[in-house]
Amino acid sequence: MSQQQPEKIQDPIKYGDVFPVQGELAEKPVAPQDAAMMQAAENSMLGHTQEGYAAAAMQSAATQNESAGFVGHEEINAETGLTIEETELPGKRIITESVGDEVVGQYSQAAPLSSGLYSASEQGGSGGGITIGEALEATALTAGKKPVEWSDAAAIQAAEVRATGRTSIMPGGVAAAAQSAATLNARATREEDKTKLGDILANATAKLPSDKPATRRDAEGVAGAEMRNDPNLTTHPAGVAASVAAAARLNQSHK
Repeated sequence: MSQQQPEKIQDPIKYGDVFPVQGELAEKPVAPQDAAMMQAAENSMLGHTQEGYAAAAMQSAATQNESAGFVGHEEINAETGLTIEETELPGKRIITESVGDEVVGQYSQAAPLSSGLYSASEQGGSGGGITIGEALEATALTAGKKPVEWSDAAAIQAAEVRATGRTSIMPGGVAAAAQSAATLNARATREEDKTKLGDILANATAKLPSDKPATRRDAEGVAGAEMRNDPNLTTHPAGVAASVAAAARLNQSHK
């Protein structure tokens, strides 16, 4: 007896199918960049993607939606942003994950947790929070397959300057690598020969001599640099500026 093949999904998997949410979000398909951003947020906040948390569920749904052709790889439907919040209670803490104003998951963890939540002080940062370097590494998840362009290089340079406090590009740093990649990519004729953001940003924190938690002003500066160097004066929806902005929003929610 031949083994039956799994049926291809007939409709996109929506947020309302995966989480107990209502309203407009419930009707939106889970998209790959939504899942990537939540994964990046969990990695930055909790040290790694947590089994049974929102990112894993979103990744599964987004993969099926993309395979069935309902969404594109670069598509993003969580335009209102993602947040992870922590509430300390005696002997435990509550982790709440949200998409916009809708809570998609709430989990209890024993406290204290090891140092995975906020590592900025260990990396030379000036307090707790997701650092600029960690935000750059998150971009390797959300837009890792995007070829490096001048707008990306400008955003990465602005991020490096704000993370380190240095006004010049550091030899061997992420900004120098990004500028070199943008120059070579502009001359490349084949897409497969171009250097991708993931190649430049995968280990960004290791290439920064100092780092700091991302703030709203950092996010504005990085976004301005990316926009000024983009032909359409826009930022990539899952690029460098978007990652720094997401980190700043998460940091602000913990103040």
